[in-house]
Amino acid sequence: MVRFKNDDSAYVGRYLAVVADGMGGHAGGNVASASTVLDLVHLDSAVYEDEPLTVLADEIQAANSLLSELVTTSPQLSGMGTTVTALLLHEQRLALAHIGDSRAYRLKDGRFEQISIDHTFVQRLIDEGRLRPEEAEVHPHKNVLMRVLGDVDASPELDLATFDVEPGERWLLCSDGLTAVLRDTDIEGVLSSTQDLQECVDTLVELTLAGGSPDNVTVAVIEITEDPDAGSAPATARLSELPSRDHGPRASAVTAAAPPALEDAPEAEAAPASEDPESERERAALIRQDLSSRPHVLVGAASLATETGEIPIVTKRSAERRAARMLTHKAGTEQPQQDGDSPRAGWKRWLLPAFLTVVALLLVVVVWLGYTWTQTRYYVGSYDNRVAIYNGVSQTVGPIQLSHVTDISDIPVDSLSEYHRNRVEDTLPARDLEHAGEIVSELRDTAKAVLCPPADTPSPTAAPTPGATSAPGTEQNNACGGER
Repeated sequence: MVRFKNDDSAYVGRYLAVVADGMGGHAGGNVASASTVLDLVHLDSAVYEDEPLTVLADEIQAANSLLSELVTTSPQLSGMGTTVTALLLHEQRLALAHIGDSRAYRLKDGRFEQISIDHTFVQRLIDEGRLRPEEAEVHPHKNVLMRVLGDVDASPELDLATFDVEPGERWLLCSDGLTAVLRDTDIEGVLSSTQDLQECVDTLVELTLAGGSPDNVTVAVIEITEDPDAGSAPATARLSELPSRDHGPRASAVTAAAPPALEDAPEAEAAPASEDPESERERAALIRQDLSSRPHVLVGAASLATETGEIPIVTKRSAERRAARMLTHKAGTEQPQQDGDSPRAGWKRWLLPAFLTVVALLLVVVVWLGYTWTQTRYYVGSYDNRVAIYNGVSQTVGPIQLSHVTDISDIPVDSLSEYHRNRVEDTLPARDLEHAGEIVSELRDTAKAVLCPPADTPSPTAAPTPGATSAPGTEQNNACGGER
């Protein structure tokens, strides 16, 4: 018997789109992706208490904390994780949060480009110039992730960005099941030539499955349109709408489970069985009722959890969080004046931003002082096969190089002995510029010694006659020795 299991989850609404690809196999990949997606769906709104990008990042961090709690209460889920690529629309701006190797693409003004960056081992090698993109496609470790949500990091590092949007542009979110089979040119061709969004995602999934996808594939396509209530000059961009009965968002999402290898034996799900099936059905119904208040598309493991309650641990936690959120919202609306009119409440509201500002300023000062100190350092290294003097330290911080060449000598590195050549390639630190010059002078003498062996002891031969040509060895010594 072959077990089909989908670890992908996706949600697309009027203001929110998110794709998550769970990892951990039987140990809870579906739990991780479903829990994370269902934790974010309440953001599908036009009103936020803070900047949309900040809200999106905070909620993803909160979803990560929930995954850690699930592992604590259910140790069999240890090691589970998920990628997340999410878009949050607010007025004319689109906030992007990303971690893992799911991808976000944009088609705007005829230009198709990958917006997200894969957090994989091979992508790091490409960024460092140690691997070519075409080599990454066949690298044995191309699927090794460096960053994910889940039972890995208490505070995962997200890629965050904000983009101006215009009516007519399209965005595509997908799990790596799509990009493992289709090239970017294939995806662009379908996205740009297919008008109907549902047909677009169906075509992409069919092409992927036909190409023998080794993984689940999930695709969500979103199109930006003018606000239908704002006339010809909209104040707010929205996901465009399909002419359907419930006026759902003009965004389509499809997920499909790839057939697993025949050696995949059936195993019990990592999530514990529900002790009370009736309670699970009630929790699933509560989640469905909450989701029904907004037009949306929900697919994958998240849909399975809400429609059938077959992932009870996700259903239980999601229902509990929704109940708590509803109670908090109700309490806040019952006492708006007490909090809003209190001077102390206003002071508390500004305390955190002020603290973060001070911390940021201190960080900037520390970084500036550290960089200034590095520029007082010197070292000798190689540049274009020449011995060179560098100002700074032989390190990089992200894209920032902490040193630059100040002087390039005429000494070829290849002319040095193996010992000195290795030292130069490993860099030779110097106290100051003058000391660096002394090191270069010593290396020049070493290079001469290597290139110019000592002259042979003259043999007792007759003195050369006037006009006679010197011996070849004598010419070499004159040329190498320079000074006599």
